[in-house]
Amino acid sequence: METRRKKRFIAGAVCPACGKVDNMMLYLEHGVEKVTCVACGDTQVQTQEAVDHAIRQNEQVIGLFHPE
Repeated sequence: METRRKKRFIAGAVCPACGKVDNMMLYLEHGVEKVTCVACGDTQVQTQEAVDHAIRQNEQVIGLFHPE
């Protein structure tokens, strides 16, 4: 049985593959954030390790937003 994924569209986002605007959908799958273009199917994945690496070392972060 497949569980339902909460999908959100990113306003103003441009697909890097096909160039269409407002077709990018953000969702969480198995604890990994994914962004997929509904027009062409191009998918981008950002793992937690990539997110942790992107945070600047001298910054004080209050918290990170993790949608459920």
